[in-house]
Amino acid sequence: MMNHRNNEKFIVFIATVGSLGLIIENIVMGWEFWVPVTILIGIATLWTVSFSEQIDYGIRRIFYFLIAALLLFYHGIHKTSLFDIALTVSIAMTIYSTLNSVHMMNTLLLEYAVLLFIHFINLPIVWDRLTVSRLLMNIMAVLLVYFNSIRLINDRLDDEEECRIREERIEANDESMEDFLSNISHELRTPVNVVNGMSDLLIKKGVGHEADSIRSAGVRLAYQIEDIQDYTECKRGKVFLEEDDYMSTSLINDVVTSFRTNENARDLELVVDLKPQVPTMMRGDIKKLHKIFRHLLENAVKFTRRGGVYVKMYTEETDYGVNLCIEMTDTGIGMDRNAIRSVTEGMFQANKKRNRSSGGIGLGLFIVYGFAHRMGGFVKIESEPGSGTTVRVTLPQKVIDAKPCLLLKDSFDSAVLFHVRPDKYKVPKLRDFYRGMAANLSTGIHVPLYPAETVYEVERLREKLNVSHVFMGQEEYEENRGYFEELAKEDIVVAVSAGSDVKIPEGSRVVLMPKPLYAYPIIKVLNEGNEVHDINSTENVEKPSFDGIKALIVDDEPMNLVVASSLFREYGMIIDTAGSGKESIKKYRADDYDIIFMDHMMPEMDGVETSAEIRRSIPDADFTPIIALTANVLEGSKELFLKAGMVDMIAKPIDFKDLNMKMIKWLPNYLIHEEKEKEGDA
Repeated sequence: MMNHRNNEKFIVFIATVGSLGLIIENIVMGWEFWVPVTILIGIATLWTVSFSEQIDYGIRRIFYFLIAALLLFYHGIHKTSLFDIALTVSIAMTIYSTLNSVHMMNTLLLEYAVLLFIHFINLPIVWDRLTVSRLLMNIMAVLLVYFNSIRLINDRLDDEEECRIREERIEANDESMEDFLSNISHELRTPVNVVNGMSDLLIKKGVGHEADSIRSAGVRLAYQIEDIQDYTECKRGKVFLEEDDYMSTSLINDVVTSFRTNENARDLELVVDLKPQVPTMMRGDIKKLHKIFRHLLENAVKFTRRGGVYVKMYTEETDYGVNLCIEMTDTGIGMDRNAIRSVTEGMFQANKKRNRSSGGIGLGLFIVYGFAHRMGGFVKIESEPGSGTTVRVTLPQKVIDAKPCLLLKDSFDSAVLFHVRPDKYKVPKLRDFYRGMAANLSTGIHVPLYPAETVYEVERLREKLNVSHVFMGQEEYEENRGYFEELAKEDIVVAVSAGSDVKIPEGSRVVLMPKPLYAYPIIKVLNEGNEVHDINSTENVEKPSFDGIKALIVDDEPMNLVVASSLFREYGMIIDTAGSGKESIKKYRADDYDIIFMDHMMPEMDGVETSAEIRRSIPDADFTPIIALTANVLEGSKELFLKAGMVDMIAKPIDFKDLNMKMIKWLPNYLIHEEKEKEGDA
């Protein structure tokens, strides 16, 4: 496309210069007086057609050629132009050969022959040796230019055809590879989901730590298989979005939980900066958002050996809702410009050696780009080698509940101290991270947060201010444990952000806040004081009880039936199973079920065909909700399920929150009993 535009600009420029030259010659030689005006109109039309680009390129290039052919004919038909025709035709052939049309070259050669014939018939020519010699030289020159132009055009056309064939082969190979990756990831999902499900059952039975190791390895493998599937969808531009309402704090909770379970993050600090004004509830693809956070965090941890990671989440108001802004800054090895440019191409790794700084399969940032673009957002990376990396993702989201996600009770009117020793951070950026988080939190909740680097400063600020809370790290607490234990016995809340290894005296009033420290538990401690409980909980949920509900699970994989049956029985459900679509239809005819869970990919009769047959052939079947269970959530699959008579779908492996939500949504209220319960980090 760029070559076409360059050729057009060049041809239009040369045609304009030639036209102006012809106008001057017309005036000097006293030719037809009306021609210059016509030529000027032609030039104006030429530029208009070129710059508007409203006409197809193929038609435009024919128009350019016709202009040149007419100008050549007008110039060549005059008796003074006999020996100039060869030069002008040769120039035209050379220039218009860039349009790669043999027909144009043939037309110019024919036009040259016609002009010579007209001169031979109508114009007086003195046929001496010089004239004959000059005409022969001109004819030979034109033929030489003609044959050379034809050769160049054919060479270019052959090269283009080879490039086209090569690109088609590459595209076909890419599609074949993407199909292979998609199919292999789908085939691997089923056994991995079974392994994870069975390990969950073994863990609940308390068989030993070996089951935990199996579960961890299975989850890691499941993530990588999921990444391959996401990568192929991003490559093809077929990312499926499923929007739901979600709590903004659940995103941050997901980051904190992922960091705590990341083995490579043990020696790193995580600083989470959640702006209090972020809306409490928004609408978007919460699963994609969780994956974006996971990939950003894993990428930051992967390339950071010392220091930490700074996560910042805030929103910007727009006409359609808000732009959700996510920033992930690390103190790692950084990237150069070439590396940043390579990220969008997928499968980038800073170091191909399989060490701690370059683990994984290298798809994370490419998937982030693909998800962000599909959601209507964008990604920006700022980095320098040796100075860390900042990845900023901006995503449009609808606002469901505009109330700030972090609210301090109205009666709070005291001062808050942050006791942190600045010299304990070996990487100076960590101090900046904590200061930024504290400053944004203070501004957001309109409460002054006073830094106190030493115990002396804590005492001095207590004398001057009405201090109600003191927050600190584990090192600061252990260094002056006795002082802060005594302080906690007074009316001051002492909160310590510490790891699981910290020990506090029995009966201590010190509040432990599991690392990493972030805004939500801080607000909870500020609001509830020493009476705070479930400090890691981000939301109250209703735990449903499905006692007595009869469910039919349909799946051709026996182990999937074992796992799903065990999972659903924990809810008190009465479970029946079917190993095929035909068996499920037979069982449904013979019994009455409150809900059906239908596997998608089955031999002979798949879940879509089975659901359609149940709706079509069994009376009153419309009253039973059928929910698809699928390991391959692709764009358009939900519409396919709905068309077949299913009401919804649940992705494998089954997520408890998703299952609860779908069951409550589709089962009648009289079948569901809800028990108020706090939900933790899980």
